[in-house]
Amino acid sequence: MSFEFIRKLPTPDEIRKEYPVPEKLVQLKARRDQEIRNVLTGEDNRFLVIIGPCSADNEDAVCDYISRLARINEKVKDKLILIPRIYTNKPRTTGDGYKGIVHQPDPEKKPDFLQGLIAMRKMHIHAIEESGLTAADEMLYPENWRYLSDILSYVAIGARSVEDQQHRLTVSGFDVPAGMKNPTSGDFSVMLNSVYAAQQAHSFIYRGWEVNTSGNELAHTVLRGATNKHGQNIPNYHYEDLNTLLNLYNERDLKNPACIIDANHSNSDKQHEQQIRIVKEVMHSRKLNGEIHALVKGVMVESYIEAGCQKVGGGVYGKSITDPCLSWEDSERLIYDIAEYE
Repeated sequence: MSFEFIRKLPTPDEIRKEYPVPEKLVQLKARRDQEIRNVLTGEDNRFLVIIGPCSADNEDAVCDYISRLARINEKVKDKLILIPRIYTNKPRTTGDGYKGIVHQPDPEKKPDFLQGLIAMRKMHIHAIEESGLTAADEMLYPENWRYLSDILSYVAIGARSVEDQQHRLTVSGFDVPAGMKNPTSGDFSVMLNSVYAAQQAHSFIYRGWEVNTSGNELAHTVLRGATNKHGQNIPNYHYEDLNTLLNLYNERDLKNPACIIDANHSNSDKQHEQQIRIVKEVMHSRKLNGEIHALVKGVMVESYIEAGCQKVGGGVYGKSITDPCLSWEDSERLIYDIAEYE
C-alpha cells in the first residue's frame, strides 16, 4: 500500500471532551450566532466585517490581534458585526508551503496532526475568552468540521472546494452561515449551485456514519475574483458584477439571498493595499442600488498586526507567513470608514 498509517487520531468527541468550551462562552456564541443569522436573513441591518490574518499561525499574535479588534468592536457595534478570521487550514494551489496550524502547530517544525488539532481548538477558545468575539474559519477538510462545530460562528468554503460534493453535503448540516466562494474559474453558476445544494436536506456517509441533514438556509455566496485562461487574476467586485449576481439570485429559488465580497485573493491580485480601495468601492455600490445594498451583507479582509508577509521563520511578530495582509493601523482606519458608510 502507498498509505503509511501513522497513528489513529482522537475523534472530535474525544478532543471536545478534553478541551471543552466554558459554559459562559457557549452562551456568548449563541448570542453571536443569532446576531449574524439576523444579518443574513435581513432582520438586522448591520454589516459583517470578516477580518483577520490570512492564516492563524501563532496563538499569541492572533489573540493579540483579536483583542485589538474587540476594542474597536465596542465603538462600531451599532453598525457593524466584526467576525475575526482564525483560519487554521491553508489551501495551497500546488500543495507546497505552510498548510496551517492543524498540519504544523509550529510552522518551523515537522507536521504533527495530533498537536495541531489540539492547538487549533485551544487557540479558538483562547481567542473568544480574550475578545468575546466568535470567529470564522475555512473548512478545508469536511471530516474536521466537528472539531470546531461548537466554536465557530462562520465558515468559508474555498474556491477549490466549492465544487466538491462532500463539502456541499457537510455544509448542509451546519447551524451557522457558510460562505460558498466562486471557483477560481469565476463561474457564478457553480457557486450558486453549491449554495442550492447546501440549502437542501441530504443523506450521506460522514466519518463512518450514515447521516441525514436538514439543509443550511444560511449558505450564501462569496465573490473572491477569478483567474482567466491565461492565468491572470480578474476582479468580480464591481457594480456590474454585483448586479449580475443579483439577477442570477432573482432567477433562482434560494433562501436568504446574500453575498460577501472577499477584498483580497484574485479581487486584489494579492496586492493587499488594494483591499482598502476595493471595500470602499463595494460600499459605494451598495449606496447606488437598494437591491445591491440588501444583497451585499459584508466583506472579507486579510489583515494582521504588521503589513505584508514574510517567509516561515522570518521572525516578525504578527506578520503573515502566507498571503500579504493589511497592517493593523490601516485595518483600524478601514473599519471606521466602513462604519461611516453605514
